[in-house]
Amino acid sequence: MASSLTKDSASTPGSERTFLGHPRGLATLFMTEMWERFSYYGMRALLVLYLVSGGAEAATGSQGGGLAMTAATASAIYAVYVSMVYLMAMPGGWFGDRVWGARKTVTIAGFVIMAGHLSLAVPGQAMFFVGLILVAVGSGLLKANISTMVGHLYDGPDDPRRDGGFTIFYMGINLGAFAAPLVIGTVGEKHNWHLGFALAAVGMALGLAQFLIGTRSLSEKSSIVPNPLSAQERQSILLKVAVAVAVIAGFYGAVVMAGKFTLNWALVPLTLAGLIIPVAVLVRIKLDKSLSNAEQSKMSGYIWFFVAAALFWMIYDQGGSTLSLFADGKTADSLSGFAFPATWFQSLNPLFVMALAPVFAWMWLWLARKNQEPSTIVKFAMALVLVGGSFFVFIVPMGMAGDGTQVSPMWLVSIYMIQTIAELCLSPVGLSVTTKMAPRKYASQMMGVWFLAVTAGDCATGLLSLAGVDLNGTSIIAMQALLASTAGFAIYMYRKKVEALMGDVH
Repeated sequence: MASSLTKDSASTPGSERTFLGHPRGLATLFMTEMWERFSYYGMRALLVLYLVSGGAEAATGSQGGGLAMTAATASAIYAVYVSMVYLMAMPGGWFGDRVWGARKTVTIAGFVIMAGHLSLAVPGQAMFFVGLILVAVGSGLLKANISTMVGHLYDGPDDPRRDGGFTIFYMGINLGAFAAPLVIGTVGEKHNWHLGFALAAVGMALGLAQFLIGTRSLSEKSSIVPNPLSAQERQSILLKVAVAVAVIAGFYGAVVMAGKFTLNWALVPLTLAGLIIPVAVLVRIKLDKSLSNAEQSKMSGYIWFFVAAALFWMIYDQGGSTLSLFADGKTADSLSGFAFPATWFQSLNPLFVMALAPVFAWMWLWLARKNQEPSTIVKFAMALVLVGGSFFVFIVPMGMAGDGTQVSPMWLVSIYMIQTIAELCLSPVGLSVTTKMAPRKYASQMMGVWFLAVTAGDCATGLLSLAGVDLNGTSIIAMQALLASTAGFAIYMYRKKVEALMGDVH
């Protein structure tokens, strides 16, 4: 899974009490993030299965009560939803920096997320989409600010405890993501969808309560608005937002009154926006004439990383849609006599991350001491080849299930493991290289740009679904596998050119 946004900040811990040798506030943020991720990944594990439940493409024997959508529509909604979560991280960071400050923004985000899950717990298509919007907005607000608050706990980027603090924080993310499908997934899939969504709301409520109770242990810097809006800027922004809302409301009001509205009227514009906005942001930074020649060169090199990451997330994030549907309909629900729900497969990635991340950290250091550590661009190439390879593996059980055979769960276990290994080659490295290659003028914004790669990748998947492409078909799986693997080899072949553009960054 994509790591949380981080930002260099300096502050002195506000308490002498410690948590595993770290500022006490880390415990508060650890628990808040763990419960927020519990709510997010629990709901996400149910999302696609709930959308197809009750319809012709639902798994045999699954409960009804869902929205009876096709797999293509469900995959498109899932892709657009995930992309919007990461797209909202940029305005979320802006609110923290210019309007509310990180602490207030996280508090508001917690209430918004909780309201979203409660909306999902209410039966009905209208409340379902209201819930998705609220969770996406709230997650974006929280994602961009809570990691910044972790940075505030330490005495600047050179504090020796800092990296360890973020490692502990990252473990909270994966603990929540691991437990969520086992609890929320089981209740939602096997008993009642809306009860599962309600449990996600309970998870966020626990995280919010933890945050409010432990807020005194956080740095005072988290309450400061670093660059507050002037009165003139505030009025200008409010006017622009009001005009935009009026135009959008007027347009869609006319479509509804004409009786032409369908779900695609909402999904297609969001999908296109998720592709256009990342490109527009990159172009705006690249064309900034105030950047030095060295910064311009690094931005040219960074585009290679961005495109590679978008291709990677296009395949990787189908773990919650394409692979989830395959798990629900075509994979045996028991192993050695032990039965389990399809949502449990969603716990494999965080489990493998927790198990393998220390191994990879040790391996990179060991190779570095031998002067054999792969360069950043080579790690990206490895990630693309691996994630493409996971879909080549996927073709085998797809073929086996063509006659209605229920394939062994170990096929999906293998695919998720390959994808996790690929993620560990790309995600932490991508965060690091983004901070290193960011122009000084855009140091904070570039972390948001990194997450826009997730938006672009997921929106590419969503656009394929909206265009009628069957993402559960063998041919499209093979095409994506070939695309990612070929891109990985191409990046490897051009690695010297990219390294030259990177300048002093290694």
